[in-house]
Amino acid sequence: MKVVGGHLKGRKIAAPSGQNTRPTSNQARESIFNILTHADWSPPLEDARIIDIFAGSGALGIEAISRGAAFCLFVETEPKARAAIRENVDTMGLGGVTRVHRRDATRLRVEPSNMRGPFTHIFLDPPYNKGLASPVLRKLQSQNLISDDAVIVYEMSKDEEPNLKRFTVHDTRIWGAAKVVFMGLAPKLSSAE
Repeated sequence: MKVVGGHLKGRKIAAPSGQNTRPTSNQARESIFNILTHADWSPPLEDARIIDIFAGSGALGIEAISRGAAFCLFVETEPKARAAIRENVDTMGLGGVTRVHRRDATRLRVEPSNMRGPFTHIFLDPPYNKGLASPVLRKLQSQNLISDDAVIVYEMSKDEEPNLKRFTVHDTRIWGAAKVVFMGLAPKLSSAE
């Protein structure tokens, strides 16, 4: 697995051993970032503030940093995955623009010193079919950690049909067994409506 674009292009990404993570393939990652770069509904990656939740190897956040993002907060509870993220951050010299947070994403509490938010890009890749995305997104919203124009990149099983009523779905793609939904916050209704 390698970084596919930006100033770190070609650098090897260490992945955690075992079956507990599903790294996003190079091809899918390249497609995701091509979509984010060219879609009019996506904020620019340049100077973006990223949160990579259920981060695994950290490949999505690292890819964003490589393409100009200003900061990435990795959220991961699995020890082997956190070790891989730290190895990647250290090897690529990204310590000043990243933080690794060991916290259950459904109970996420981000301190202002770690936050650098609200976040403009949210990468969300929970274990498939566990119903974890909704509580995580509610938690982020309750703490005002999602910027109004943010894009949420939510990877799930291609068979999953989550409740996304609170969000505007911009695009959906399927790569192998994975479905990736690109979405944003639904517009708020004014009191006059």
